[in-house]
Formats: sequence, C-alpha cells, structure tokens
Amino acid sequence: MDFVKGVSYHLRGLHLAIKTPKLLMLGLIRLILVVLLTVLAAAFILYHHQEILQLIWVQPASPWLVWLWHVVSWLLAALLTGAAVVIAYLGSQLLFAVIIMDAMSRITERLVSGQEQGPPTGPLLQQYFFLFKQEIPRTILPVLILFLLMILGWLTPLGPLLTLITSGVAVIFLTWDNTDLVPARRLQPFSMRFRFLLKTLPFHLGFGLLFLVPALNILLLSFAPVGATLYYLEYHNR
Repeated sequence: MDFVKGVSYHLRGLHLAIKTPKLLMLGLIRLILVVLLTVLAAAFILYHHQEILQLIWVQPASPWLVWLWHVVSWLLAALLTGAAVVIAYLGSQLLFAVIIMDAMSRITERLVSGQEQGPPTGPLLQQYFFLFKQEIPRTILPVLILFLLMILGWLTPLGPLLTLITSGVAVIFLTWDNTDLVPARRLQPFSMRFRFLLKTLPFHLGFGLLFLVPALNILLLSFAPVGATLYYLEYHNR
C-alpha cells in the first residue's frame, strides 16, 4: 500500500502545483535552469569529445582499425554525455535547485497547514549556506552507494540484477531529495532523517517510479517537492 501511496502523492503534488501559480512558476524556473545547464554541459562535452578521444587513442592509420576508432569515439561521446548530465544535475542541486525546492516546500506547507514550522527566517544568504550544508551529505551518500553498485555490476555476474537494483536505489534517493526538505528545514539531525528514509522505502520507491519515464522525468522532478511535502506532513502528523 505504501508503494501505491507513493505514486498517488506524486500525482497529487503535480496537480496541486499546476493549479497554484507560485508553485507552477517555481517549478518551471527549476525545469528551465536544469535543462539549460544540462544542455550546456552536454554540448561542451560533444564539442570537445574528439579532442578527449585523441588523448586516449590517436586515430590509427590502418583502414582496418579506423572503423573501430569511430565506434569507440561515439561510445565515449555517449558515456561523457551521460556523465555531463549527472554532473549538471548535481551541480544544479547544489547551486540553486535546493533553494527553489525549499521555497516550493514552504509554500506547500503553508497551503496545507496554514503556517510553516521551522527555525525563524533569517537572511537569504544565511538560509542558502544552511541548505547548502544540508544538501552535501544528501547528495554525496547516494552517489557513493550507486557507484558501489555499478562497480559490483561490472565485477560480478550479477550485472542485469544489479542494474534493476541500481535503478530502484536511484529513484529512492531522488525521492528522498524531496521528502527530506521539511525535516532538514526543521534542523533534524542527518541520522534521524536517514532513519526516516529507511522506514519508508516502499513509499519512496513508488513515488520515484515515475522518474523512470524518459523525458517526462525532468518535468516530474521539477514539481516533486510538492507531493513529497504533502506526504511528509501527513506522516509527521499521524
């Protein structure tokens, strides 16, 4: 049931965001910024990928090897583009998306509860550095775990199974980025917030399932703080 509830809250949050002008505007701003940063990073990589390949493998003179060189060239381009997308997403999270996500979460909390619980509002720069510090462990821990799963997939015969597990773990952590906004704002210790994640894994998996839909996932990520905040407020108050 928690799995189904995750999908339900995701759709409820999207509906609330679309009909609330402030949430809609913030979500679209986040969407535009993430897409812009991703396109710029990918374009930079594709523009320079031949130079990068030359550093790894100089184009062979033999016509029998040139075709292999071209295959490696485009495989490298695809790999570097994927890396650029991940780096752009993480960079956007640390630099500006966390501020937009927190603003969307605050608006949602006021809509639902009539007021916002948390520490007194301070200067904008102070809020930014506080949220930045909160985002670091929440960003680094998932990357380390996913990297470990990828290594195990390469080094063991469990590659296909670990690919499925890695996808599930990735969407769980993407959901946690959003459900963690309220407790982080309330200055809860990281260990407490991580225990909350472990207790609600089925919900996080269900909520993040929609992130696996290509193209649509970028749009859903932009508005995910709304549904995640709705859930956390209900979870906290039950």
